[in-house]
Amino acid sequence: MPSRNVLKIDVSDSYYHIYARGGSRHNIFLEPADYQYFLELLRRYLSPEDIRNNAGISYAKLDNDIELLAYCLMRNHFHLLVYQVNNGGMQRLMRGVMTAYSRYFNTKYRQSGSLFESRYKASRITTDEYLMHISRYIHLNPTRWREYPYSSLQYYLRQSEIDWLQEERILDLFCLRQAYAEFVEDYEAVKESLALIKDELAGED
Repeated sequence: MPSRNVLKIDVSDSYYHIYARGGSRHNIFLEPADYQYFLELLRRYLSPEDIRNNAGISYAKLDNDIELLAYCLMRNHFHLLVYQVNNGGMQRLMRGVMTAYSRYFNTKYRQSGSLFESRYKASRITTDEYLMHISRYIHLNPTRWREYPYSSLQYYLRQSEIDWLQEERILDLFCLRQAYAEFVEDYEAVKESLALIKDELAGED
């Protein structure tokens, strides 16, 4: 029987929490350059800018099909929060990113076989409340989350800006940007929502 959230309900105009981890919980990011390459793959597909390979051929553009709302890359897993505009956008993005990253990792570290434990998993989000909690859960994954460099929280706090992250869909649920920052730091509310999120992830961190 397939693991929970492996079989996707592919629905347009829907929010999804996507997550995947390394096989046998092995690390999938070993040094800063690995994190940067993964983020560059996201930019490649999601930036409105025309990005081309060394041969001058444009990469597939998915920014009209799917939007990235939040992310966090950890040593042995990653989380993405997306809004799928058109059916198939999520599948095309994850196939492109995970295939390219696996090829990069195996070539760089002279490994073979599957880098990830399985296909990515995706949980559809159907309420604004759960959407808010998931965004916070993703941003609080690192222990030192305030200064963690491989999380989208820095863009929510306006420390910098990139054109392939659409944080407005989350921030629009709050009256002010500062209100989101306070929401992230509300540890008592985090404790109350964590059990619900852990159940949805079926033990997948």
